[in-house]
Amino acid sequence: MSKALFAQRRDSRVAALQFLYAWSMNPPQNLLEDMRVFFDQCEHPRDHYSFGEELIHGVIQHVNEIDAHIKGLAHNWEFERIAKIDLAILRLAMFEMIFRKDIPPVVSINEAIDLSKQFSNADAKRFINGILDRLKDKLGRDARKAE
Repeated sequence: MSKALFAQRRDSRVAALQFLYAWSMNPPQNLLEDMRVFFDQCEHPRDHYSFGEELIHGVIQHVNEIDAHIKGLAHNWEFERIAKIDLAILRLAMFEMIFRKDIPPVVSINEAIDLSKQFSNADAKRFINGILDRLKDKLGRDARKAE
């Protein structure tokens, strides 16, 4: 993957995380309009974030299934007590790991840990890594390869 594409995907993940965090706090009446307003305020033109838009739509479409995975893997944690930013990071990474076979699971885990370092507290990365590592072991595919 080229440096430019890597940077664009990173920007897209950050934007997706920010949108999903806001969405979890206050679900919009009109998702498409809220996304338009959100991306109009971003640093780059909207097409720069096309990967992020795919992630947003995918997470929202599969949120119940993703949340069920989180509940099953978050040992000794009540789902309602998970910080909203950590929940958004987990949802994003789990969507990639479960539904985006073109992304190696270890890439999704590493990106989630980087996002937690940037947007959450110091303890979050261990929590997020633990849950995503348990999911990785259940996927039944090579964690270092895209399919």
